Amino acid sequence: MVKVRYQDYTAVIDIRNCELTEGKLPSKQLKLVLAWAEIRKEDLLADWELASKGEIPFKIDPLR
Repeated sequence: MVKVRYQDYTAVIDIRNCELTEGKLPSKQLKLVLAWAEIRKEDLLADWELASKGEIPFKIDPLR
């Protein structure tokens, strides 16, 4: 899961299927976040694995 904050909005994205699971974001920002999550899915899952083992995750580049 990835927690996303934008202005006064908060959402949670499931990184396995790149879907909104909680909260809400404006439509444009949600589309961008979901696109980023799909592009970076392998990196996100690898970082999740590291973090779950108490290790430091790698930095993941933002959507450009």
